[in-house]
Amino acid sequence: MTNYENLRISIIGAARSGEAAAYLAKRTGAVPFVSDSGAPDKLREVGERLAAAGIEFEAGANSEKVFDCDLMIVSPGVPVEAKVLVDAADRGIKMISEIEFAASLCRGQIYAITGTNGKTTTTSLLYHLFRLSGRKAFTAGNIGIAFSDIVTECDEDTLIALEVSSFQLDLIRRFRPKGAALLNITPDHLNRYGYKFENYITSKYRIFMNQAGNDISLYNYDDPVTTEHGHKGARISYFSTKTAVAEGAFLRGSEIVAVSDGKEIFSFDVAGLQIRGEHNYANAAAAVTLALDAGLSVEVITEGLKTFAAVEHRLEPVPSNDGIVYINDSKATNVDSVIYALKSFDSPIHLILGGIDKGNNYDLIKDLVQKNVKKIYAIGESADKVINYFSSILPVDHLTTLRECVERGHMEASPGEVVLLSPACASFDMFNSYEHRGEVFKAAVKEIAG
Repeated sequence: MTNYENLRISIIGAARSGEAAAYLAKRTGAVPFVSDSGAPDKLREVGERLAAAGIEFEAGANSEKVFDCDLMIVSPGVPVEAKVLVDAADRGIKMISEIEFAASLCRGQIYAITGTNGKTTTTSLLYHLFRLSGRKAFTAGNIGIAFSDIVTECDEDTLIALEVSSFQLDLIRRFRPKGAALLNITPDHLNRYGYKFENYITSKYRIFMNQAGNDISLYNYDDPVTTEHGHKGARISYFSTKTAVAEGAFLRGSEIVAVSDGKEIFSFDVAGLQIRGEHNYANAAAAVTLALDAGLSVEVITEGLKTFAAVEHRLEPVPSNDGIVYINDSKATNVDSVIYALKSFDSPIHLILGGIDKGNNYDLIKDLVQKNVKKIYAIGESADKVINYFSSILPVDHLTTLRECVERGHMEASPGEVVLLSPACASFDMFNSYEHRGEVFKAAVKEIAG
């Protein structure tokens, strides 16, 4: 474990990860300073909490003081091309991500999961399995709470299901998870990566860069991008819904089968799952592979697969009394996620699309939209792009708020039809996060159709 005592640490970005890193740095005996260029009025509560903890904080701009440090910890929301980071690099200041900082102080067994889609479901399922085992377990990272919030509570036997985004991987140096899974790679966040898919791919692959020995490096055998770029890491394993693999887990008929050295060691019929769809069978196969690696018993894994429910904001049904099916899929922040959503329903769909576009290629869902969608409600910053692309295919209305979308769906959808929030975009033009967007949608459904 790294010693940070008396080090001057500048933390760039005061969101969840940055704030948590500041408290952790303080506990290690370091001297943290938090800087966020966001509007001071929006960061007032964060500033008050940091002040109460004896941590210096600035908002509105990154001052010259940020460079007076021994180490810079960067929140995932700050892009590497931000001026403050470019200037820090020019001055030779060492920069690391929050997960790198937290991992350097963690004694537990880290199972890290990344990928364009399925991260949250797979991480949540793995954490559910870990908890059922009776061992101390946490989930953190890009899901729920920051990694820095939990590391001091971990001992050598603690199991950690860590969701990791490409942003969090960009500034790792020594981050070495015992288990690392790359679920899939499709174009996403291209606005962050210079609109170059190759840069995004490189970022995802960083999850394996320090693995060695008996660490497990888990890949989706069916993913064409990772197949083309090769499988790097330590002990390579696979999951698949199409091919029987010799090491890992795969779908055989209706069963998830796990194998080691070509020998079957676990099987489970997907009819026992509460989550549906081939993409979720793949997520379950990945979680099973990691759980077996962590030493969980067949009995625990079987019980966990049976009892795991859907993840909030991911194809989440919202109760209503008007006979219409309302689905909160706010976690769908890219086009590939919308593909899964559109394939999940047989009834006509009223689709809510829009937000901050990350380089979306709507050609990928054109056929599915023509087949399954009755109408589109376009919202947010990218509404014009949605309208321009889809208005020649089907009716598209430009609406201002999510509440208006729910009202319109309530009026226009027939009983049995689906009003689906699956926006294919980031949320920050209108909301604090995709969770906030999903909560607003659910509140509107409760008020209008509940």
